[in-house]
Amino acid sequence: MSRAFVREAEGGEAYEDLPDRPISPHANLVTPEGLTRIDEDVEALRQRLAEAQKTADRAEIARVSRDLRYWSHRKSTAEVVPPPMDTSHVRFGSRVTFERDDGRRQTYRIVGEDEAEPARGSISYVSPLAQALMGKEVGDTVRIAQGEAEIIEIE
Repeated sequence: MSRAFVREAEGGEAYEDLPDRPISPHANLVTPEGLTRIDEDVEALRQRLAEAQKTADRAEIARVSRDLRYWSHRKSTAEVVPPPMDTSHVRFGSRVTFERDDGRRQTYRIVGEDEAEPARGSISYVSPLAQALMGKEVGDTVRIAQGEAEIIEIE
């Protein structure tokens, strides 16, 4: 009989370990701020796990354990890249301002995959946009989506 049709013991459902979150095949490059956030996340998850264990909340234990495994792995494989001192070229950690051919100006900081929040102005170094910008200088033009953009500033 399939496990889908087996009734669990009185009191609810069975919660087994959830499958691990996928790990990127790319190098785990992070900014110093990114590593600090990972450390904070790991500590917060450890506290949540302890609370869930006290209350025997099996669903929460499964969720938090999965996230703790992910972030612990990301912490152990993190390669901290210091902020770039040379702003002549776009590189990991650079903040780049460019003007699209439709006149819009945008600024993004190139960061690690787990740090990226495009809505807040940061993109992953493996994103197509970051890849198009890497190694370029102020005044260079890059193809972005269906248009072009000129790099205005690199910080």
